[in-house]
Amino acid sequence: MSDQAQARVGQAPAWVAPEGVTDKRAWGTLAVLLIGMFMSLLDTTIVNVALPTIRDSIHADEATLAWIISGYALAFGLVLIPAGRIGDRFGHKWVFFTGLAIFTAASLAAGFAHDPTQLIVARVVQGLGGGIFFPPVTAFIQLLFPPMKRGKAFGIMGAVLGVSSAAGPVVGGLIIQAFGESNGWRYIFFVNIPIGAIALVAAAIVLPRVVAGQKATMDVVGLILLAGALVAILVPLIQGQDQGWPLWTYLSLAGGVVLLVLFALWERFLAARGSSPLVPPHLFSHPAFTGGTILALVYFAAFTSIFFTISLLWQAGLGHTALESGLVSIPFAISNIISASLSDRLAQKLGRTVLVLGTAMVTVGLVGLWLILLNVAPTDLNNWILLAPLVVAGFGNGLFIAPNARFIVATVDRSEAGAASGVIGTMQRIGSAIGIAVVSSVLFGIANLNGLKGEVSTKVAAAMKDGLYNSPELAAKAISKASLATHFGDAATMALLVSAIFAVVSLALVFTLPKRVNLH
Repeated sequence: MSDQAQARVGQAPAWVAPEGVTDKRAWGTLAVLLIGMFMSLLDTTIVNVALPTIRDSIHADEATLAWIISGYALAFGLVLIPAGRIGDRFGHKWVFFTGLAIFTAASLAAGFAHDPTQLIVARVVQGLGGGIFFPPVTAFIQLLFPPMKRGKAFGIMGAVLGVSSAAGPVVGGLIIQAFGESNGWRYIFFVNIPIGAIALVAAAIVLPRVVAGQKATMDVVGLILLAGALVAILVPLIQGQDQGWPLWTYLSLAGGVVLLVLFALWERFLAARGSSPLVPPHLFSHPAFTGGTILALVYFAAFTSIFFTISLLWQAGLGHTALESGLVSIPFAISNIISASLSDRLAQKLGRTVLVLGTAMVTVGLVGLWLILLNVAPTDLNNWILLAPLVVAGFGNGLFIAPNARFIVATVDRSEAGAASGVIGTMQRIGSAIGIAVVSSVLFGIANLNGLKGEVSTKVAAAMKDGLYNSPELAAKAISKASLATHFGDAATMALLVSAIFAVVSLALVFTLPKRVNLH
């Protein structure tokens, strides 16, 4: 039976090693690929602890801080599917190389940025680079490893994915501590330059030139409609709170919904005509896959927003250093690493239950964090108080992150696995962008930093009238610190509640997946 015939009946075609690829070279290729993947995913969280210093250094407003995270995630997600298709046609080696080169160059531009606009543009380009070189990682694993070793390779990839995301705040804090508060954030981007240069040389030498020769068709109209819809929705979510929700924000949200409808209609039109849409509509004929895509979006909205909130509370609200803020994430990172190393084996044994356990633990952890912030005064918060819920959430995240995409993709036919994988990856990054947009709107809206100035002035005047301080400067410093902590404490409490709600919804969505699937 031919490979095509086997694919039609849902059987795996016989695997043949690409010419010239030995077992040793396959593992060497994986090492090079994971260096790039580590950098791109580290940059999704490492910037969190730098946000307060970026704000002070280049006078960035709250919307800019949200765009620094959301812009990266959105650009990353939008190019995943086109990059995968170009790799299928022309070879994944040079797609990986090109994306890594763009990412490295954009990191240099971000480090030298002198105003908010320059930094946002650099981060968007950086996200584009990351999204371009990410698909070749999974493609090479499929091409270079036989089925019996593929699970181990994906397990290593999942562990690196979890470690890179969880370690970001700690690494960022260490870099800022080493190079200073004012310009230390720049070295968070500069550190990518030598690593990227080494990875580029290694990629040119080590990565095999494997070309599938598949026809590459670009759904440019679909990509433009989807990008336009998401930007139209994200812009008011990020800017609206700061500007008092003027009429244009509601018009933009409505326009985004209209563009999403047009995108869906266009994709169906292309599919009916026999062309290749960006998101194949027939994938959603599988109810489990539909639930899985929504799960991917909602879970990543919950996960990526946790340390955005905690970092701003710890530094901007409570006056801690970037390193102290980064150290808060260590319990999460350690438990995440441990559970990620176990997740593949547990997924084989427990099936969907491992995802249920993962999302349940993340939900319990986030609800625990919210309850702590609700009942403990901001000035009394410390690392030890947050230890238990962060350990629980980290362990749950590790259980979920590594197997979730493979589990969701396994709900469709084998012949559709490539397209399904691209859709899931895109939904994860879009979820990250939406999560940050929503949480930042809640956080900065409740913190109300503009109104805080007037409140402090009133309290200073009252304190001086009552003779509580010897000078207005001392009164302003003490009252400003206390008020800032209270405002950020209240805001972080509500922001974490939003993240917890996302987690609860993701827990419910896990049950839309089948109890057992073939993960090989």
